[in-house]
Amino acid sequence: MTARATSRLRSTTAPAWRADPYALALRAGRGPLFLHRSDGWLLPLDVERWCAGTDAADESVLTRCRGAVLDIGCGPGRLVAALAERGRRALGIDISPAAVAQTVRRGGTALCRSVFEPLPGERRWNTALLMDGNIGIGGDPAALLERIAGLLAAGGRLLVEAAPVEVDERCEVRLDDGRGTLGTPFPWARAGRGALLRHAETTGWRSVRSWTVTGRHFAELVPATPPTTASAGAPSSPGVAP
Repeated sequence: MTARATSRLRSTTAPAWRADPYALALRAGRGPLFLHRSDGWLLPLDVERWCAGTDAADESVLTRCRGAVLDIGCGPGRLVAALAERGRRALGIDISPAAVAQTVRRGGTALCRSVFEPLPGERRWNTALLMDGNIGIGGDPAALLERIAGLLAAGGRLLVEAAPVEVDERCEVRLDDGRGTLGTPFPWARAGRGALLRHAETTGWRSVRSWTVTGRHFAELVPATPPTTASAGAPSSPGVAP
Protein backbone atom coordinates (compact mmCIF):
# COMPACT_ATOMS: atom_id res chain seq x y z
CA MET A 1 0.00 0.00 0.00
CA THR A 2 1.34 3.44 -0.92
CA ALA A 3 2.16 6.13 1.62
CA ARG A 4 -0.53 8.30 0.03
CA ALA A 5 -3.17 5.59 0.54
CA THR A 6 -2.09 5.08 4.13
CA SER A 7 -2.29 8.82 4.82
CA ARG A 8 -5.73 9.06 3.23
CA LEU A 9 -7.13 6.15 5.22
CA ARG A 10 -5.66 7.49 8.45
CA SER A 11 -7.03 11.00 8.00
CA THR A 12 -10.53 10.02 6.88
CA THR A 13 -11.21 7.44 9.56
CA ALA A 14 -9.87 8.83 12.82
CA PRO A 15 -12.05 11.93 13.47
CA ALA A 16 -15.38 10.15 13.04
CA TRP A 17 -14.87 7.54 15.73
CA ARG A 18 -13.84 10.23 18.22
CA ALA A 19 -17.28 11.83 17.74
CA ASP A 20 -19.67 12.10 20.64
CA PRO A 21 -22.37 9.61 19.46
CA TYR A 22 -19.91 6.72 19.66
CA ALA A 23 -18.20 7.80 22.88
CA LEU A 24 -21.52 8.45 24.63
CA ALA A 25 -22.95 5.09 23.56
CA LEU A 26 -19.89 3.24 24.86
CA ARG A 27 -20.01 5.09 28.17
CA ALA A 28 -23.72 4.26 28.53
CA GLY A 29 -23.17 0.67 27.43
CA ARG A 30 -26.12 0.79 25.06
CA GLY A 31 -27.50 2.32 21.87
CA PRO A 32 -29.20 3.35 19.81
CA LEU A 33 -26.26 3.86 17.49
CA PHE A 34 -26.24 3.45 13.73
CA LEU A 35 -24.05 3.80 10.68
CA HIS A 36 -25.98 6.30 8.54
CA ARG A 37 -25.37 6.10 4.80
CA SER A 38 -25.85 9.17 2.62
CA ASP A 39 -29.03 7.72 1.08
CA GLY A 40 -30.61 7.43 4.55
CA TRP A 41 -29.99 3.69 5.03
CA LEU A 42 -29.19 2.78 8.65
CA LEU A 43 -27.12 -0.11 9.99
CA PRO A 44 -27.71 -0.74 13.72
CA LEU A 45 -24.53 -1.15 15.77
CA ASP A 46 -24.62 -3.75 18.53
CA VAL A 47 -23.28 -1.58 21.35
CA GLU A 48 -24.83 -3.73 24.08
CA ARG A 49 -23.01 -6.84 22.83
CA TRP A 50 -19.73 -4.97 22.47
CA CYS A 51 -19.96 -3.74 26.07
CA ALA A 52 -20.99 -7.12 27.52
CA GLY A 53 -18.84 -10.16 28.19
CA THR A 54 -17.86 -12.67 25.55
CA ASP A 55 -20.52 -14.94 24.05
CA ALA A 56 -20.38 -18.31 22.28
CA ALA A 57 -19.39 -16.76 18.95
CA ASP A 58 -16.59 -14.78 20.60
CA GLU A 59 -15.36 -17.90 22.38
CA SER A 60 -15.12 -19.73 19.06
CA VAL A 61 -12.65 -17.03 17.99
CA LEU A 62 -10.71 -16.85 21.25
CA THR A 63 -10.04 -20.60 21.23
CA ARG A 64 -8.27 -20.15 17.86
CA CYS A 65 -5.95 -17.39 19.06
CA ARG A 66 -2.29 -18.34 19.27
CA GLY A 67 0.68 -16.47 20.73
CA ALA A 68 0.61 -12.68 20.93
CA VAL A 69 -2.74 -11.25 19.80
CA LEU A 70 -3.50 -7.86 18.23
CA ASP A 71 -7.19 -6.83 18.30
CA ILE A 72 -7.71 -4.23 15.57
CA GLY A 73 -10.60 -1.90 16.38
CA CYS A 74 -10.98 -3.41 19.85
CA GLY A 75 -13.89 -1.19 20.89
CA PRO A 76 -14.61 -1.40 24.63
CA GLY A 77 -12.29 -4.38 24.91
CA ARG A 78 -14.28 -7.50 25.69
CA LEU A 79 -11.92 -9.75 23.69
CA VAL A 80 -8.70 -8.13 24.92
CA ALA A 81 -9.91 -8.37 28.52
CA ALA A 82 -10.94 -12.02 28.08
CA LEU A 83 -7.50 -12.87 26.69
CA ALA A 84 -5.79 -11.02 29.54
CA GLU A 85 -7.85 -12.97 32.08
CA ARG A 86 -6.50 -16.17 30.52
CA GLY A 87 -2.93 -14.98 30.81
CA ARG A 88 -2.56 -14.31 27.09
CA ARG A 89 -0.44 -11.45 25.68
CA ALA A 90 -2.90 -9.19 23.89
CA LEU A 91 -3.06 -5.58 22.73
CA GLY A 92 -6.11 -3.71 21.52
CA ILE A 93 -5.90 -0.71 19.22
CA ASP A 94 -8.74 1.71 18.56
CA ILE A 95 -8.94 5.31 17.39
CA SER A 96 -11.62 6.10 19.97
CA PRO A 97 -10.21 7.33 23.31
CA ALA A 98 -13.46 6.22 24.99
CA ALA A 99 -13.01 2.68 23.67
CA VAL A 100 -9.38 2.52 24.79
CA ALA A 101 -10.30 3.82 28.25
CA GLN A 102 -12.98 1.16 28.65
CA THR A 103 -10.61 -1.58 27.52
CA VAL A 104 -8.09 -0.52 30.15
CA ARG A 105 -10.78 -0.36 32.84
CA ARG A 106 -11.74 -3.93 31.99
CA GLY A 107 -8.17 -5.09 32.59
CA GLY A 108 -6.92 -5.11 29.01
CA THR A 109 -4.03 -3.28 27.37
CA ALA A 110 -4.89 -0.86 24.58
CA LEU A 111 -3.49 2.04 22.58
CA CYS A 112 -5.32 4.89 20.87
CA ARG A 113 -3.91 4.17 17.43
CA SER A 114 -5.06 3.57 13.86
CA VAL A 115 -4.04 0.31 12.22
CA PHE A 116 -2.55 2.44 9.43
CA GLU A 117 -0.16 4.18 11.84
CA PRO A 118 3.11 2.66 13.09
CA LEU A 119 2.35 0.01 15.73
CA PRO A 120 4.42 -1.80 18.34
CA GLY A 121 5.56 -5.27 17.42
CA GLU A 122 5.13 -5.01 13.66
CA ARG A 123 5.84 -8.39 12.02
CA ARG A 124 5.81 -10.05 15.44
CA TRP A 125 2.09 -10.63 16.09
CA ASN A 126 1.00 -14.26 15.94
CA THR A 127 -2.75 -13.58 15.70
CA ALA A 128 -4.67 -10.54 14.51
CA LEU A 129 -8.39 -10.07 15.18
CA LEU A 130 -10.80 -8.16 12.95
CA MET A 131 -14.21 -8.55 14.57
CA ASP A 132 -17.59 -6.79 14.67
CA GLY A 133 -17.57 -5.48 11.11
CA ASN A 134 -14.04 -4.11 11.31
CA ILE A 135 -13.21 -5.43 7.84
CA GLY A 136 -14.82 -2.08 6.96
CA ILE A 137 -12.09 0.03 8.57
CA GLY A 138 -10.88 2.63 6.09
CA GLY A 139 -13.48 1.73 3.48
CA ASP A 140 -11.04 -0.49 1.57
CA PRO A 141 -10.86 -4.18 2.62
CA ALA A 142 -7.96 -4.89 0.26
CA ALA A 143 -5.82 -2.08 1.71
CA LEU A 144 -6.65 -3.22 5.23
CA LEU A 145 -5.75 -6.84 4.51
CA GLU A 146 -2.47 -5.77 2.92
CA ARG A 147 -1.63 -3.73 6.01
CA ILE A 148 -2.41 -6.58 8.39
CA ALA A 149 -0.18 -8.94 6.44
CA GLY A 150 2.72 -6.64 7.36
CA LEU A 151 1.93 -6.93 11.07
CA LEU A 152 2.10 -10.70 11.41
CA ALA A 153 5.04 -12.91 12.33
CA ALA A 154 5.96 -15.98 10.32
CA GLY A 155 3.15 -18.49 10.77
CA GLY A 156 0.72 -15.78 11.88
CA ARG A 157 -3.01 -15.78 11.24
CA LEU A 158 -5.91 -13.38 10.89
CA LEU A 159 -9.27 -14.20 12.44
CA VAL A 160 -11.87 -12.05 10.72
CA GLU A 161 -15.63 -11.67 10.92
CA ALA A 162 -17.68 -11.25 7.74
CA ALA A 163 -20.98 -9.42 7.38
CA PRO A 164 -24.00 -11.63 8.15
CA VAL A 165 -25.36 -11.11 4.61
CA GLU A 166 -23.60 -11.47 1.27
CA VAL A 167 -22.57 -7.95 0.40
CA ASP A 168 -19.52 -6.19 -1.01
CA GLU A 169 -19.81 -2.44 -0.76
CA ARG A 170 -17.84 0.70 -0.04
CA CYS A 171 -19.69 3.78 1.08
CA GLU A 172 -19.53 6.97 3.09
CA VAL A 173 -21.32 6.87 6.43
CA ARG A 174 -21.81 8.87 9.62
CA LEU A 175 -22.43 7.80 13.18
CA ASP A 176 -26.07 8.43 14.12
CA ASP A 177 -27.46 8.28 17.66
CA GLY A 178 -31.05 7.95 16.44
CA ARG A 179 -31.95 11.29 17.99
CA GLY A 180 -30.72 13.64 15.29
CA THR A 181 -27.02 13.81 16.17
CA LEU A 182 -24.71 12.88 13.29
CA GLY A 183 -20.94 12.50 13.37
CA THR A 184 -18.56 13.50 10.59
CA PRO A 185 -18.56 11.45 7.34
CA PHE A 186 -16.02 8.67 6.93
CA PRO A 187 -15.43 5.78 4.50
CA TRP A 188 -16.64 2.31 5.45
CA ALA A 189 -17.02 -1.06 3.79
CA ARG A 190 -19.00 -4.25 4.28
CA ALA A 191 -17.99 -7.69 3.03
CA GLY A 192 -19.95 -10.91 3.35
CA ARG A 193 -18.19 -14.24 3.52
CA GLY A 194 -17.83 -14.66 -0.25
CA ALA A 195 -16.61 -11.10 -0.75
CA LEU A 196 -14.20 -11.40 2.15
CA LEU A 197 -12.61 -14.50 0.67
CA ARG A 198 -12.31 -12.81 -2.73
CA HIS A 199 -10.57 -9.81 -1.17
CA ALA A 200 -8.31 -12.18 0.75
CA GLU A 201 -7.31 -14.10 -2.37
CA THR A 202 -6.48 -10.95 -4.33
CA THR A 203 -4.28 -9.62 -1.50
CA GLY A 204 -2.21 -12.73 -0.91
CA TRP A 205 -4.16 -14.59 1.77
CA ARG A 206 -5.69 -18.04 1.80
CA SER A 207 -8.51 -19.33 3.96
CA VAL A 208 -7.76 -22.35 6.15
CA ARG A 209 -11.22 -22.60 7.70
CA SER A 210 -14.52 -20.80 8.10
CA TRP A 211 -17.33 -21.28 10.58
CA THR A 212 -20.62 -19.83 11.80
CA VAL A 213 -21.85 -19.45 15.38
CA THR A 214 -25.18 -17.85 16.33
CA GLY A 215 -25.50 -16.26 12.90
CA ARG A 216 -22.03 -14.69 12.91
CA HIS A 217 -19.60 -15.74 10.15
CA PHE A 218 -15.85 -16.06 10.65
CA ALA A 219 -12.77 -17.05 8.66
CA GLU A 220 -9.19 -17.88 9.54
CA LEU A 221 -6.75 -16.50 6.99
CA VAL A 222 -3.02 -17.04 6.60
CA PRO A 223 -0.60 -15.42 4.14
CA ALA A 224 -0.49 -17.45 0.94
CA THR A 225 3.22 -16.75 0.40
CA PRO A 226 6.12 -17.25 2.84
CA PRO A 227 7.19 -14.18 4.86
CA THR A 228 10.30 -12.26 3.95
CA THR A 229 13.58 -13.13 5.59
CA ALA A 230 13.29 -10.11 7.88
CA SER A 231 9.86 -11.06 9.16
CA ALA A 232 10.71 -14.75 9.41
CA GLY A 233 13.54 -13.96 11.80
CA ALA A 234 11.54 -11.63 14.02
CA PRO A 235 10.77 -12.66 17.60
CA SER A 236 7.19 -13.76 18.26
CA SER A 237 6.56 -11.98 21.58
CA PRO A 238 6.00 -8.29 20.88
CA GLY A 239 5.84 -5.80 23.69
CA VAL A 240 2.86 -3.48 23.99
CA ALA A 241 4.51 -0.15 24.70
CA PRO A 242 3.72 2.69 22.30
